[in-house]
Amino acid sequence: MDLQSLGAGPLVYRAFESHAAHGLTLGRVAMAQRDQYRIFTEAGEWPAEASGALWHRTPDRAGMPVVGDWVAARMFADQAIVEAVLPRRTLFSRRAPGGREEQQAIAANIDLVFLVCGLDGDFNLRRLERYLTLASESGAEAVVVLNKSDLCEDLPGRVGEAARVARGAPVIATTTRIAGGIDELAAFLTPGRTVALLGSSGAGKSTLANRFLGDERQRTNEVRDSDSRGRHTTTHRELLPLPGGGALIDTPGMRELQLWAGQDSVDVVFDEISAIAAQCRFRDCSHSGEPGCAVEAAVDDGAIAADRWQSYRKLTAEAQRHERLADPLAAQESKKKLKAMMRNVKEMYKHKRR
Repeated sequence: MDLQSLGAGPLVYRAFESHAAHGLTLGRVAMAQRDQYRIFTEAGEWPAEASGALWHRTPDRAGMPVVGDWVAARMFADQAIVEAVLPRRTLFSRRAPGGREEQQAIAANIDLVFLVCGLDGDFNLRRLERYLTLASESGAEAVVVLNKSDLCEDLPGRVGEAARVARGAPVIATTTRIAGGIDELAAFLTPGRTVALLGSSGAGKSTLANRFLGDERQRTNEVRDSDSRGRHTTTHRELLPLPGGGALIDTPGMRELQLWAGQDSVDVVFDEISAIAAQCRFRDCSHSGEPGCAVEAAVDDGAIAADRWQSYRKLTAEAQRHERLADPLAAQESKKKLKAMMRNVKEMYKHKRR
């Protein structure tokens, strides 16, 4: 296996030097299911699991190996033991489903994210804004892929809508049913580059993966006519070597896409709003009634689209909640303020009863 073709460059080899001195082998995680892995090494593909020491010194689940990670492993006759995860260049994450503020790492060391939207009913600008925000937070570049273009009655209109949301990221219409329908997208697949396919179930990610691989490796299903959704034909994340070099990461569709991102990433995706916000009279303007608010004025006169403004407010609330809860000191301060507020409410209630 040619690890350089899979993305191992000078930074990876430099980070691995200290591990090589202890007789470990460089590998890249191809698959991660629960606590079992498969890794690519120069000697081929190996089943693997994490060492007890790695579990002990890793503070949270997000720090354990995920698809795309470069790892240092100790090799045995029929298995590899992962001893360390090398520093990540990029990491695509979301907030884990459920009530707790936990990071769920999706894939690591991605260079480019294909955000796949189906044009047969899956097209959703608000969901696309979420994906773009998470892509910005990850550190990877994004390409918006409008798949199934042969089924769209107003393709120029859809491309224009997506371009207004993408804010400079390439928007490419594709179809796997017409010869040459993915040529423009395939040009992004080059040796050493890792590309991840992300999008809803039924958007056509696995079909695109099969075209890129030149083989029907990824299982596909038909989507429902009612809502253009499909079952999760891809049930796990997997890194796949491409015939011409480079790597492709296919992922299952994600029904929940809660933010694990800060305000800076929201501002990148909504740069037209953040630029106007810089003109507000007060630096800490919340855009909710303060005098001299440039954003509210722009919304009123139509310079900021109402749907974009509502989406920005929603994602900003999620980002601020994440920043507050992810920072223990900020979370502690928030609890103190909440307790003080509850004490004040109780005191007011006592005075009223007297």
